[in-house]
Amino acid sequence: MKNNRRDFIKLAGMAGVGFTGASIIPAYAEQLDIQSFSAGQKSSLISPLNRFPRMVQEYFLGRFREIEQVSEKRRAGLQSKTDAEAYVREIQGKIQKCFGPWPEKTQLNARTTGTLERDAYKIEKIIFESRPGFLVTANLYIPKGLNTPLPAIIGTCGHGDPGKATPVYQSFAQGLARKGYIVLIFDPIGQGERVQYLSSELKPQRGIGVSEHNYAGSQMVLCGEALSAWLTWDAIRCVDYLLTRTEVDAKQIGVTGNSGGGTQATWLCGVERRLSMAAPSCFIVGFGQNLQNELPADMEQCPPGALSLGLDHSDFIAAMAPKPVMILDQEKDYFDVRGAEESFSRMKKLYKLYGAEDSAALFIGPEYHGYSQHNREAMYEWFNKATKNGSPKAEPALTLEKEEALWCTPNGQVGGLKSRTVYSFTKQSSESLKKKRRVLDIESLRKAVVSNLKLPSPDGIPNYRILRPSADRQYPKKFAATYAIETESSILALVYRLSDTPLLSRPPLGLKRAILYVSHHSADDELRNDAMLKELIVGEPNAAVFACDVRGIGESQPNTCNDDFLKPYGNDYFYAAHSNMLDYPYVGQKTFDVLRIIEWLKSYGHTDIHLVARGWGAVPATFAGLLSESVKQITLKNALTSYTEIAENEDYDWPLSTLLPGVLKEFDLPDCYHALASKNLRQIDPWNARAGKA
Repeated sequence: MKNNRRDFIKLAGMAGVGFTGASIIPAYAEQLDIQSFSAGQKSSLISPLNRFPRMVQEYFLGRFREIEQVSEKRRAGLQSKTDAEAYVREIQGKIQKCFGPWPEKTQLNARTTGTLERDAYKIEKIIFESRPGFLVTANLYIPKGLNTPLPAIIGTCGHGDPGKATPVYQSFAQGLARKGYIVLIFDPIGQGERVQYLSSELKPQRGIGVSEHNYAGSQMVLCGEALSAWLTWDAIRCVDYLLTRTEVDAKQIGVTGNSGGGTQATWLCGVERRLSMAAPSCFIVGFGQNLQNELPADMEQCPPGALSLGLDHSDFIAAMAPKPVMILDQEKDYFDVRGAEESFSRMKKLYKLYGAEDSAALFIGPEYHGYSQHNREAMYEWFNKATKNGSPKAEPALTLEKEEALWCTPNGQVGGLKSRTVYSFTKQSSESLKKKRRVLDIESLRKAVVSNLKLPSPDGIPNYRILRPSADRQYPKKFAATYAIETESSILALVYRLSDTPLLSRPPLGLKRAILYVSHHSADDELRNDAMLKELIVGEPNAAVFACDVRGIGESQPNTCNDDFLKPYGNDYFYAAHSNMLDYPYVGQKTFDVLRIIEWLKSYGHTDIHLVARGWGAVPATFAGLLSESVKQITLKNALTSYTEIAENEDYDWPLSTLLPGVLKEFDLPDCYHALASKNLRQIDPWNARAGKA
């Protein structure tokens, strides 16, 4: 339906028919050059320009390398045990800043819904509440015939759809149980019995695993929440549950998990002081390694602010020092094993300063990504060493269970027990924040916008390049010059200046009035096909006409991550997630681009700017229009109605790149729209929560 709607809008643009929520000037078609109609079919076949597809990738790599240089200098300065202890305290504080503050610890209300009796162990089916009404399903493996208390291991699951029942995760849980360990293995959010978006028949509506993680995780950022913290909190509550069991040795609690489970195990090492040992598998390679390899990661794998604080994967392990930790990886893993080796090198140096070099280890299996038997046996041996368990390294014979046998719920989903969902908490948080927000005067609103966007201080008039013009682009005017504005170091925003006569040099002086269009996906494409844009240009014959692509759009749309852009796990998401880790929201970066372009226009005498934007571009344009005194008029087509609508709607389609973290704590888009009424704001066909990918 969305593709059909988009095609219809484009067709309407070619035919001169406005498809908007408000009426379009009917006489406009008569004023257009008839050539634009006869070339309509031709214009639809012209590929949008994209001359800088690597720009955004190189920008983020540059930012990371600057941060890494500072972090490496800090690590290089560690020369003594006292230095090491100070470093560990420092990173523990930084990690807590990424993940906290934690919610209140409430009653677990744990219950056992069934038990499976097996030869050497039993499996208890456990349900507890990590938050009020938020059910966690787990299997508790308890060895038989051994004196208690026994060491316990928390099993964190990777992205297998069945969660704790995934064969490879059953394997390590059962293997540990047969070696004398109590194991609590639980379903992560969005997997196993904890799918969050279900039909009335308890069928997944948003996929399982990655797709649910990114969907729920993107939505909650509006309220200042992070999925990394939500999954880690579940694991913390697993520790709380284990400590209620008399069979568990409270001084010997460890964690292991693979892939996404390796993520959860790593984060838990960073925040949970009650752990005594750990063995995360197939995750620890470093943020920079994944970035340079163009490997997207789930929302829970991208803790907000982590990069800005100088943290890397290895630091979450360092937070455990000097307790025993083994990093597990695979030689053929798509998670680059070189990153695991580098992380271990850092870890080994730190542990040596503690005098505990033997408490740090690295094992690299010969296989592809996964918790193979090689890696499981290395983990068994490691935990045996830490707990002085004399069982052999070799994995015993295993008998795996059917998925249904391990269910803790009657129908295999906590939704059938009316568990609360992540979305319900996000909606509740949004409603609570809405009640607390105060009405801001215009100056207070501007300050709040600047603060939330994390805008840097501008540095004079931006430099720019003049690019060679492209012929026959079918724009509303016959000619166009192209300028690449350096909005910040390594970032170019592409700007077209339309003209009735050839323009090959700098913008001409003489006009105060200018239209500046901020594109949805491509200014080049939309100049050909958007009827509203053509109408505005015809309606202001005495205004200079400019159209721009902010970073990551149109002329700099990335070709990374398999050249996926609009997909939920594509490169637009990839850089939005990294922006949040940099504590420099993608929306803020794009707003900064618009503001710098406006400053550049001002340097050429354009002090009366009509700012026009569509769709995704309407978000940064709204903020720029609010902040710039040079903007005198603003027109928004397909602008998002409100962030609140996304936070409080179970179905939404706006991408992470358009969402501003924590915004609902202080203001919402309607506050900005209200303030822009003084600038003759005109809204055309606003888009609700479900229309963001049209």
